[in-house]
Amino acid sequence: MTQTNQRDAQLADGHRHPWHRYVAMGDSFTEGIGDPDEAAPGGHRGWADRLAEELSRGSDDFAYANLAIRGRLLGQILDEQLRPALALSPDLVSISAGGNDLLRPGSDPDALAVRLDGAVRQLADSGATVLLFNGPDIGSTPVLSAIRGKVAIYNENLRTVAARHDAIIADMWSLRQLSDARMWASDRLHFSPLGHHTIAIMVLEALNVPHGLSPMEPAPLPARSWREARAEDLVWAREYFVPWVIRRIRHKSSGDGVSAKRPTAEPVFGVGVPLGTGDAPVTEALAGQDPGARNSGAVAGE
Repeated sequence: MTQTNQRDAQLADGHRHPWHRYVAMGDSFTEGIGDPDEAAPGGHRGWADRLAEELSRGSDDFAYANLAIRGRLLGQILDEQLRPALALSPDLVSISAGGNDLLRPGSDPDALAVRLDGAVRQLADSGATVLLFNGPDIGSTPVLSAIRGKVAIYNENLRTVAARHDAIIADMWSLRQLSDARMWASDRLHFSPLGHHTIAIMVLEALNVPHGLSPMEPAPLPARSWREARAEDLVWAREYFVPWVIRRIRHKSSGDGVSAKRPTAEPVFGVGVPLGTGDAPVTEALAGQDPGARNSGAVAGE
């Protein structure tokens, strides 16, 4: 029986979803940069935390780890996070990687997909359901639009990888809401809280999981003059784009010195703490685990 058939059988038996331990791998996107939250580990929430919150609803044995670190390239993600992820014995793993590589001149979307394919094979062979993210359509995004073609090629390769290993695709390219500027943070590289929330809904629907999240509909933006728009572009270039270019020249990363915000699989919420979108508390997911192993790591905000 394939992983897909096993998932369908469990859901047919009345289960809300079949997963009990979720591990997220990736870079700043999965770490949650752009979605600040002082109450969250590392000071950022993000789509992965929002997903885990919904998956944990009604489950007394659900655990979640987030190994993602901002600035990581695909090779670094696989070298640093694949083995720890497998060691946590997850039954659901998400991996979003390659975006930072595609931003660099000379990057090869075909070679990146080949490298990722081997990692997805290992994860799938472990028995885990694998969730892959393709890249969003950035055709209308300043600067990033220059790599739209490479992103499209990489996305098609990811579909092949997913089909080969019975993985699930979280289809960012088809998520038309992401063309709204309000879905993006002020740096225009990461998603805003609204963007992370929207992506979490898309992922839950890709996993076929019933959820309590509702689309957020912000008020229309006020009209801007050409001069105001150009002034905003200059501020963005000075505060975000130029520092990013300088880091590339110096071979530095925004993730230097940063560690994973949730390196161990543990309950999304503590005992008696209300769920983020509901009222019912959850119980300790790893009751038999050594208490010292359940402390989450800290990560510096960006």
